[in-house]
Amino acid sequence: MPSENTSSFQALGRLLRYAKGYRRRIIAATSCSIINKLFDIAPEILIGIAIDVVVNQESSFVAQLGFESPKEQIIILAVLTFFIWAGESLFQYLYMILWRNLAQRLQADLRQDTYEHVQELDMAFFEARSSGDLVAIMNDDVNQLERFLDGGANDLIQVFVTVVAVGGVFFILSPMIALFAFTPIPLIIWGAFFFQSKAGPLYNDVREKVGALSSRLSNNIGGMATIKSFTAETREAERLRVASEDYVEANRKAIAISSAFIPVIRMAVLLGFLATFVIGGYMALEGTLNIGAYGVLVFLTQRLLWPLTGLAQTVDLFERAMASTRRILDLLGLRIAVPNDGKIDLPLSTPGRVTFNGLQFTYPNSPDGVHNIDLDVPAGGTLALVGATGSGKSTLMKLLLRYYGPERGSILIDDLSIDAISMQSLRSAIGLVSQDVFLFEGTIRENIAYGRPDASDEDIIEAARVAEAWEFIERLPAGIETLVGERGVRLSGGQRQRLSLARALLKNPPILILDEATSAVDNETEAAIQRSLKKIGHGRTVIMIAHRLSTIVHADQIVVMEHGHIVERGTHQALIELDGLYAAQWRVQTGGV
Repeated sequence: MPSENTSSFQALGRLLRYAKGYRRRIIAATSCSIINKLFDIAPEILIGIAIDVVVNQESSFVAQLGFESPKEQIIILAVLTFFIWAGESLFQYLYMILWRNLAQRLQADLRQDTYEHVQELDMAFFEARSSGDLVAIMNDDVNQLERFLDGGANDLIQVFVTVVAVGGVFFILSPMIALFAFTPIPLIIWGAFFFQSKAGPLYNDVREKVGALSSRLSNNIGGMATIKSFTAETREAERLRVASEDYVEANRKAIAISSAFIPVIRMAVLLGFLATFVIGGYMALEGTLNIGAYGVLVFLTQRLLWPLTGLAQTVDLFERAMASTRRILDLLGLRIAVPNDGKIDLPLSTPGRVTFNGLQFTYPNSPDGVHNIDLDVPAGGTLALVGATGSGKSTLMKLLLRYYGPERGSILIDDLSIDAISMQSLRSAIGLVSQDVFLFEGTIRENIAYGRPDASDEDIIEAARVAEAWEFIERLPAGIETLVGERGVRLSGGQRQRLSLARALLKNPPILILDEATSAVDNETEAAIQRSLKKIGHGRTVIMIAHRLSTIVHADQIVVMEHGHIVERGTHQALIELDGLYAAQWRVQTGGV
C-alpha cells in the first residue's frame, strides 16, 4: 500500500495510470485548453499592432505585409480580432464541455471501481475500517477530485501555456526586457513548490478528519435509538462538535499556508510589471523599441503575471484533489486476502455434504479462532454448534462462506475444496439466516427476492408462507409492497427475522446456516420459526448455531465448542448421558435433566 507521504506529483502519476483508458479525452480537453489560451493572448498582440498602425501608418508592421493604407490595415486587424474572439469562445466552450464530462465520467468510474473492489475485500477489512471513512472516500474524496478536473486542471495547463507563449513573444521583441520581466517567475514557481510541500501533509490530515467526521455522523444516526434511550444527546453532540472542530482546525492550518502564498505572488508580479513598464518606456523614448512593441509588452506582462496570482488557489485545489486521490487509489490498491480464483461451479442439485479437515484459523491480533477442527456433515443432515460466546461457532460459518481464508486445513463441499469453487457458486449454494438481520431500504417484496430478483410473486408468497411471515404481511396496508425503512426499522425484530428466513428459503440453497436465528425473538416467533425449520430442513444440509438448546434437541449431531476447540460431540441424548458441558448447560436452561 502506497505511503501516505507520497508526493502530489506521484499521486498525479498514479491517477494518470489509472485513467489510461481516458487518454483520448484528456488529450482532446488539453488541446482545447491550449488553443483557447493562445487565442486569449492574441488580442494583446493585436492592440500593440494597432498602436503601431496609428503611429507609423504606411511604415507599420502590417504595411510590410502588403496592406499600405492605414484604414485597410485597421479593417484587417478588425477582421482578425473577430476570428480570434470567435475562436477563443469556441474553444472555451469545447474545453469546458470536455473537462466537465471527463470529470463526471472519471468520478463515476472511480466510485464504481472502488465500491466493487471494496466488495471483494475480506471481512477483516470491514472490521478494521469504519463505514463512515469508506463513505467519505467513495463520496467526498471522489467529489474533491471531480472539482479539480472541472476547473483546476484547465487552469494549470493555461498558466503553463501563458508562460511559454508570452515568453516567446517577449524574447522575440526584446530579450533584455524579457529577462527582467521573467525574473519573478522563478520566485513564483519556487513559492508554488514550497506551498505544495507544506500543504500536502496538511491536506492529508484534512481528508482524514473528513473521514472521522463522516464516521461519527454515520454511527450516531444509525444508533439514534440508543442515544435517545440513554439520554446521551448532549454528550454525542459534544463528541460531534469535537470532530467538527478537528476538521476546522485541520483546514485552518492549510488555509494559513495558502493565504500566505498570495501576497508573495502579488509582490513578485509587481516587480515584473515595473521592470517592463520602466525599462520598456525608456527604450521607447530613446527610439530603440517600437511604440507598438512597447504596448504589446506592457499588455502581455499583465497577461503573463496576473494569472499567476490565482496559482495559489489552483495549487490549493490541486493539493486537495491529490490528497483525495491518494486515499482513493490506496483503497483500490488494497490486496484481496481471499481471492475469487475458483473455477468450478457447483450444480444446483449438489447434495450439500460439508467437511472440515484440520481447520486452523486465528483472527489478527487476537487469540480467538478455531483450532484443528475435523467435522463431517452428511448431505441432508443437521449439525448444531453450541458453546459460549467467542468459542468459534460463527467463525466456522465465516470460513465456510469464505469471508476469511484458513491458515491451515480445508473445507469441502461434496468432496470439492471451496477454494476451487467460484465465490458466486459457493455462496449461492449457502443460505444464511443470522441473528443480526439486515434488510435493505425498499419493499418487503424486494427484500424477500434479494437472492432471486427474478422470482415470481407466487414463489415469493410461498417462501413467506413457509417462513410463517405471510400472516403479518397480509395484515399490512400495502402487503408485500410495504416499505420496510432503512435496515427494516419499520418492522419488529420477529418480523425482520421471518423475512430473513423467507429470503433464504426463496434462494432454495442445498446448505442452510442458521446463526442464532431465534435468539432475539419472542417465544411465539421462535415457535413459528421452529415449525418453518421442520419444513425446510428436509432434503437439505442444515448447520445451526444456538444458545437455546431446546431448538436443537433433534439435530443429527451436536458439537460443543470451547476456546476454538471441539470438546464434545454426539446426539442430544448421548451428550446428556456424557454429563459434561452440554448437560450442565441443559440443566441451567431447563431447571433439571
